[in-house]
Amino acid sequence: MTISLDDDARQYLSLFEDVTGATGTDCILEGTAEDESDEADQLIVVVSKGQMGEAIGPGGQTVQRYEDRVSLPVRLVEAADEPEVFVANTLAPAAVYNVTISENNDTVAYVEVAEDDRGVAIGSNGRTIEAARTLVDRHFDIDDVQLV
Repeated sequence: MTISLDDDARQYLSLFEDVTGATGTDCILEGTAEDESDEADQLIVVVSKGQMGEAIGPGGQTVQRYEDRVSLPVRLVEAADEPEVFVANTLAPAAVYNVTISENNDTVAYVEVAEDDRGVAIGSNGRTIEAARTLVDRHFDIDDVQLV
């Protein structure tokens, strides 16, 4: 599936690759749920499979340098070839036990998470699960992500 990136996203990914040496395949700017401003308060970068360690760097120094350059907190998500793995990656650091994808009228990913990690998977004001829904739709045409 081809992902269309706007100019801002291409610039963020180009800088990400320059600073970290890792390849970014997608990024989304995430705004606050509380207000209607267009201001982003987090950047989510999808990192090529197998390059997460390079993107983070020793003690998180590499991603911290990138955060300093973009003046935003950055959350990294590792790309995957299989949709089930990618869905789990979008909800990290929540402990995901199982992902089942159902293709009836809509394609839905049902995600089994540890009871103690439900809040982590949902995120503050639902931000983590909403970002997961956006990313899995962009990468695998999955319409929804539901925690079970």
